[in-house]
Amino acid sequence: MSDAPQSIEALRALLLKAAVPTVVSLLWRKGFRNTFMFGPKPLNPNAVKFAGPAFTVRTIPVREDLVEAQNAGGRPNLQAKSVADIAAGQVLAVAMDGETRTAFMGDIMTTHLMVKGCAGIVLDGGVSDAAAISTIDLPLFCAGNAATPVTSHRFVIDLNVPVGIAGVPVLPGDFLMGDANGVVAIPAHLVGEIAQAAAEREILEEFVVGKVRAGAPLAGTYPPNEATLAEYALWRKSRGD
Repeated sequence: MSDAPQSIEALRALLLKAAVPTVVSLLWRKGFRNTFMFGPKPLNPNAVKFAGPAFTVRTIPVREDLVEAQNAGGRPNLQAKSVADIAAGQVLAVAMDGETRTAFMGDIMTTHLMVKGCAGIVLDGGVSDAAAISTIDLPLFCAGNAATPVTSHRFVIDLNVPVGIAGVPVLPGDFLMGDANGVVAIPAHLVGEIAQAAAEREILEEFVVGKVRAGAPLAGTYPPNEATLAEYALWRKSRGD
């Protein structure tokens, strides 16, 4: 395997060529068994593919004095700060402990983040006006739809700290990747290796699927045996890879 790419754009480009199940499988083999998020679903079926480093938002159950202090200016509005501080190419990752009776964001904030260049949004809680968000060309995975503002049930307490989203640990800088299959979290120190391996795996599976469609038996074709791998190497060479 060649040296893993280091730039965020190169990593994103490789991951966008791969499928979430491929990445989950590769992480599983390396001993990372809790990386797939069960729960959050995409709102726009035409905007599901994304990859990028996580900008994490931690929320806790609401407490009235914290809300009052924020409204009075005694505490910063970290919900607003998260939207202001997230950089283009990052994924907004909001931990809400599965709370769907309140909305972290609506269609206007979603539109702003799309224009700003946010790669995607993942939260294990609710959003407001899911119908409108479902028409916006920004991947957004959430767990519910609610009309009440976030401070009805949750309070943003910290930014860019380790969080748990849908039971999956996400540290700042970990890569989140999504497609129609769901969302996977990739530990930051493994992103280069996993991205390159996933891109290679997708090419191999393209070859294998072609053989199966042509009538090849499953045994020896998938998983590929030595003969199939030798044939695959020749196929790659013929493509100029």
